[in-house]
Amino acid sequence: MTTERDILTACQNGDKASFKKFYQLYASKMLAVCCRYMKNKEEAEDVLQEAFIKIFNNLDTFRGDAPIIYWVKKIVVNTALNQLNKNKQWQYTDEINDKHGEEYFEEGFSLQQLNYEQLIGYVRQLPVGCQTVFNMFAIEGYKHSEIAEMLQITEGTSKSQYARSKELLKTYLMSESVRNNG
Repeated sequence: MTTERDILTACQNGDKASFKKFYQLYASKMLAVCCRYMKNKEEAEDVLQEAFIKIFNNLDTFRGDAPIIYWVKKIVVNTALNQLNKNKQWQYTDEINDKHGEEYFEEGFSLQQLNYEQLIGYVRQLPVGCQTVFNMFAIEGYKHSEIAEMLQITEGTSKSQYARSKELLKTYLMSESVRNNG
């Protein structure tokens, strides 16, 4: 049985069939990651293609101190962020409502009430800055300090964008609930 590590090693040795196996192994998972950052599937597919070019050009830099999927995902996320930055699609509002932090959902509301597809649909409606921070923190699991470093913003801005994204999601969900219930 061929392992991920075996496929990576074969790719590093220039085996063309292994490049296809590597792509097939990670492409669908990474397309889902790209879709969380980009506004439509076409943009997500472009980012995925660009990310895999970077991955294949940098296979020799994989150190092996973490699972391959983490390395691949980091490149994909960074490629998506670079594309957003290149298109100047995101703007961060420094420290908006930072003092409110976690207060937005104290009224018994929880994002856990949604299924994944519903959540991603609502996240895609967020302004790009909020969407990016929400994805990185709530879905990808980055810490605010890591997000701040990757996006070159302050940690407070990351926290406030996350709080703002939750506020907007709550608004979207409340209006959806009103539409569905009368």
